[in-house]
Amino acid sequence: MSFLATKRALVVGLASKRSIAWGIARSLHREGARLAFSYQGEKLANRVRDMAAELDSTAVFECDVADDQAIEQLVGGSAAALGGLDILVHSVGFAPREALCGSFTEATTREAWRIAQDISAYSLVALTRAARPHLAAGAGSVLTLSYLGALRPLPNYNVMGPAKASLEAAVRFLAQDLGAEGIRVNAISAGPIKTLAAAGIAGLRGMLEHVAKTAPLRRGVSAEEVGDAAAFLCSDLARGITGEILYVDAGYNIVGMAFPKTD
Repeated sequence: MSFLATKRALVVGLASKRSIAWGIARSLHREGARLAFSYQGEKLANRVRDMAAELDSTAVFECDVADDQAIEQLVGGSAAALGGLDILVHSVGFAPREALCGSFTEATTREAWRIAQDISAYSLVALTRAARPHLAAGAGSVLTLSYLGALRPLPNYNVMGPAKASLEAAVRFLAQDLGAEGIRVNAISAGPIKTLAAAGIAGLRGMLEHVAKTAPLRRGVSAEEVGDAAAFLCSDLARGITGEILYVDAGYNIVGMAFPKTD
């Protein structure tokens, strides 16, 4: 039996097949989970419905994660469609494009900071609060996506770095707060992947090339590899893990200096 055969998962943030959320959704589906999805804006509606159909799902709902009422409706609709909710996947991050290039000091405005924190970090708290009554009915799991920029300055990542740092802190606070109810909260910090969202960060190609040369595995990672790690963290196989940030980046996060390759 697949190790998620009895699980019901809501995936928030699916926008295209060039996304980590799609890699996660495919892995969850492969392991037997039943899925619900959200989209933001009618422009994405048909695309997300088509992707959901490929994974045997018709549970697709519109949701603006900046709107608490919309979040309540999303979670309630998903739980009703699936007959409950065991897993919440938060794959949401956004900052104004103009804040993701150039000098951090000059590019980071008060409004860009507010937007990045609200959409990229607070939305995890809001979604988890709404999902809590459903997740608490069983061994619930919440998973979000971070990046190394939460810990270290990276070119052009700018305002998203503090937003991801806030997100990782929220993971720890939520894990502590909800652990007694059997709800686990974790994050995956994935290496850079050529996704639709990452395309908004200047210099992405150079970043991908650098990681492939420098990471211990001498390559980057794929959305499918992140998806497999996510399936594990969301399953009962990871029932003793909470409050953790799991790096899926070919080991890049451990490197302090690149060593020349030797025969």
